[in-house]
Amino acid sequence: MTGTAHRRPLLFFAGFLIVSLVVAGLVSSLASPDPDGLDTVARQGCTAVATPEGEERLEGTCIATHESDHAMASSPLAGYSVLGGEGTTGVAGVAGVLVTVVVAGGVFLLLRRRDG
Repeated sequence: MTGTAHRRPLLFFAGFLIVSLVVAGLVSSLASPDPDGLDTVARQGCTAVATPEGEERLEGTCIATHESDHAMASSPLAGYSVLGGEGTTGVAGVAGVLVTVVVAGGVFLLLRRRDG
């Protein structure tokens, strides 16, 4: 493989990584903080009631009355934010891209075919 042909995959990967980081960092910051369509449909037929502890409880016949927190709800990147901070969606997106690249790159390096 020539020097130019050897650099093409690296240039493609660098461009792909830059575009991924821009999309994750900027576009995800523009996401709506309101509940999505699935949450809205799951809450139809219920009423949110404030508890004395200051939390919200659903009453009624909707399927969301059976919801519970995810097992990883207390993890650092849960809820599309960093440590639950408001306005950190873009940072969480960039961290997600970087973690994915590192894990996928590690798997690729372990599974690559070695000549010779």
